Amino acid sequence: MLLKEKSAQTNGFKMPGGATISFNCVDSSLSSLKNCQSYINTGMDIATRVALDLVESFNNVEEVNSMENVMLEYAAMDRELNHYMRAIEETVSQMKRDKPENIPDLQYLVKEKFTALESKNSDADLQRNEKYIYFKDQLKEMRKQFCLQSDNNDNEGIEQIDEDIAVTQSQMNFICPITQMEMKKPVRNKVCGHTYEEDAILKIIQTRKQQKKKVRCPKIGCSHADVKRSDLVPDEALKRAIDSQNKQSWSTL
Repeated sequence: MLLKEKSAQTNGFKMPGGATISFNCVDSSLSSLKNCQSYINTGMDIATRVALDLVESFNNVEEVNSMENVMLEYAAMDRELNHYMRAIEETVSQMKRDKPENIPDLQYLVKEKFTALESKNSDADLQRNEKYIYFKDQLKEMRKQFCLQSDNNDNEGIEQIDEDIAVTQSQMNFICPITQMEMKKPVRNKVCGHTYEEDAILKIIQTRKQQKKKVRCPKIGCSHADVKRSDLVPDEALKRAIDSQNKQSWSTL
């Protein structure tokens, strides 16, 4: 008897009228929706890589823009999914809080809350999607890196000293401020924008964590004094630029 009461408390709750509502199916539905969300995230990662491939191979702007439209469509799906999960969670919380005498139409309550959330939608919501922001940032960096390389290759008549300066400035961005070596797996700090070798910055964060101290950005002159692992994102654009530069260097040998 005691086990049954504990089970009811864990998986649902008893209403004043004596009926018990189980939330096992709700938990299962939320789990399935979160799986769908992981598929959306994977799709956005693939779309980002394709867009970077297009920039790297100097494809036309329309093709790159089409990938941005794909990202916005994914962002819209992600928003809709988040609203639906939030509507379900709010309905469950309302049931536990209000404890109505009779079991209400849960489907109607969820739909009502979902509709209210969707009514507040705006285009700005999509542009605030974390993966869309990352997409735009990487696209900007990719264009910057590869337009520089393109300009250097196309304008052979430019004075050699100007070309050397441009290449040197580009290569300086490839050096990790921690290891002072060319980065192989660069990560960008979303807060200050600086990049580091992934293993190097993670080791510092781990060491400082054990010492219960904050991590200051290793880039000289940066005032950011609390670098966190959650602030680091892969800098795919920079990695591609480094790889491309190395390929060019090998080809000239």
